[in-house]
Amino acid sequence: MGAQYIDGKSIAAQLRAELKTEVQSLRDRGFQPKLAVVLVGDDPASVVYARSKEKAAANVGIEFELFTLPSDTAEAEVLQLIERLNGDEQIHGILVELPLPKHISKEKVMEAVHPLKDVDGVHPLNRGYVMAGQRGLVPATPLSCIELLERSGVEISGKRVAIVGRGETVGKPLIFLLLRRNATVTVCHTRTKDLAGETRRAEIIIAAAGKAGLVTRDMVAPGAIVIDAGINEGPDGSIVGDVCTADVAEVASFISPVPGGVGACTTVLLFRNVIQGLKMQKGLA
Repeated sequence: MGAQYIDGKSIAAQLRAELKTEVQSLRDRGFQPKLAVVLVGDDPASVVYARSKEKAAANVGIEFELFTLPSDTAEAEVLQLIERLNGDEQIHGILVELPLPKHISKEKVMEAVHPLKDVDGVHPLNRGYVMAGQRGLVPATPLSCIELLERSGVEISGKRVAIVGRGETVGKPLIFLLLRRNATVTVCHTRTKDLAGETRRAEIIIAAAGKAGLVTRDMVAPGAIVIDAGINEGPDGSIVGDVCTADVAEVASFISPVPGGVGACTTVLLFRNVIQGLKMQKGLA
C-alpha cells in the first residue's frame, strides 16, 4: 500500500498558529519577544538563512535584529557583542550563524551565549538539562523529529527506536528526548557492525547521519516509521535526505520526506525557543 507521507509543512503551520497565539498573549502582558542574530562575514548561505529567519520572525510577531560584522572581526570583538546582547533585557534569544571565520573559535562563541538565550540549545548547560530531563532549551531539529511523530499520532512510548547518527545537535539530544518518552533507544553510527540488522529491529528509524541515501529499503522492517533528519546536496544541487525515500516508502507505514519534513518545522521551533527563553528569563509560567 505504501507509506503515509508526513507533511512537515502542515505541522509547521499548526506550530506557527500556536506560536502566534502565545506571542500575542505575551504582548498582552507587556512582553515583546525579540531574537538577535549575529552574522560574522558574508558567507552567502548564512546571509540567506539570516534573512529568511527575519521574514519568519515577522510572521509570528517576534522582533528581529541582525548584527553583521566583517569577516576579519577579532574574536574578542564578537565575544564583546555577545556579552552586550546577554545583558540586554529587550533581547530574549541569541543565534550565531555558522560557519564562523576560521580565526574565531566556535566553541568559545557558543559557550559565551547565555544559556537562557541560547535558542540553538548548544550551550553545555542546556545539553546537560536535556540529559537530566530538566527544563532548558533544546536544539530545534531533534524537537522537530519528535513533533512530526507525535502530531502524526505515533505512540513513542514502548517503541524500539534506532537513531542513525550520533551528532551533537541531532543524534545525541534525540536519545534523551526519546528516553523521556519511554522509548527503547539504539544508537547506530559509523562503527556499528551490522547497521541494517539494527535498523530492521526498529519500529521507528530516525536518520541523522548526514549521508545521502544511507537508509535503503532492505534496512527497514515492514510497517516501520521513518523520520529523515538528514540534509545533503544531491548531484544536481537539490536537497536530499539520508533515506532513499521512494524505495523505503514502499515498506514503511509513515515517512517524512526531504524537503518538506523535519526541516519545515525547525525555524518555527527555533522561535518557540525564543518564547521558552523569555518565560524562563522573566520567571513566567
